[in-house]
Amino acid sequence: MIRKRARRRRLQRGIIIIPSAFTLGNVFFGVFAMVMASRGAYEWAAWFIVFAGILDTFDGGLARFTRTGSRFGAELDSLADAVSFGVAPAMVMYQLYWADGSWSWLLSYLFVTAVVVRLARFNVEQGGEAKRSFHGLPSPAAGMMLATSYPFTQTAFFEAYLSTLPWTQIMGILMVLLSALMLSHVPYARMPRVGLRTPRTRINSAVIAATIVTAIAVPRYYFFPALFGYAVWGLLKSVVIGFLDRLPERDPLLELDEDEDEDADESGDDEEARPLDYGGLGPRYRARRRNRLVRRRRTNPRDDNGTEDTT
Repeated sequence: MIRKRARRRRLQRGIIIIPSAFTLGNVFFGVFAMVMASRGAYEWAAWFIVFAGILDTFDGGLARFTRTGSRFGAELDSLADAVSFGVAPAMVMYQLYWADGSWSWLLSYLFVTAVVVRLARFNVEQGGEAKRSFHGLPSPAAGMMLATSYPFTQTAFFEAYLSTLPWTQIMGILMVLLSALMLSHVPYARMPRVGLRTPRTRINSAVIAATIVTAIAVPRYYFFPALFGYAVWGLLKSVVIGFLDRLPERDPLLELDEDEDEDADESGDDEEARPLDYGGLGPRYRARRRNRLVRRRRTNPRDDNGTEDTT
């Protein structure tokens, strides 16, 4: 009996170590990317940041699958992301475009600051909760976009059509915009659920499989345009919804649809979507509220003192 308990403890410790090992691998590739950038191997630096992003994707999934998620793991993951998707991409951009400038390094500082604040806000608002959307652009997407811009500049398409543009100024503007998007309230979709149980998850699985094949086949052409499109699509979608004056009835950061709710129940995630009160935001909301008050007064008339009029 004692031997079984000791064996179970050793197995549990080994399972707990696995997600943390992926997180530390994330840090390893982030630091290695900075080393490669200092040696002038910018393309390898970009791919190492992508490898860090892959490990960052798996460590949370492993923690949920093995039911070993903890506050320590969440904090460790945030610190790792600050290195791999904040400091490392900023260093690559500095070495590429602004190493000879006097104050241009402040662009890198701005980006790192945005990543750190973004991660701190994520831990406070969404850490450990069921998420349908990310609040602001995720820092891995922003960091990998900056890093993979260099491999994209080595493609034949770039050399033929885009090489004459002022890329030093463009990348500086892009860093500022990415910093703003990370700190914004724009909701960005998370990775969809995969599986074979429902038609939606089967379609998601096919799309993700095709994406992986494309990323492996033509990585230089895939990563930067895909990440750029992800950032622009989230922003445009939010702007269009704002113009249409469509306000969700529940919190889009935590709301789950029916398929996702079933998957959450099976995985043991019992967080409920929080009700969200928008107060008087939006003219349509105010009009509906005014109509409800008018109907209520007609069905339940009251006098000026607030008592029902029985005459």
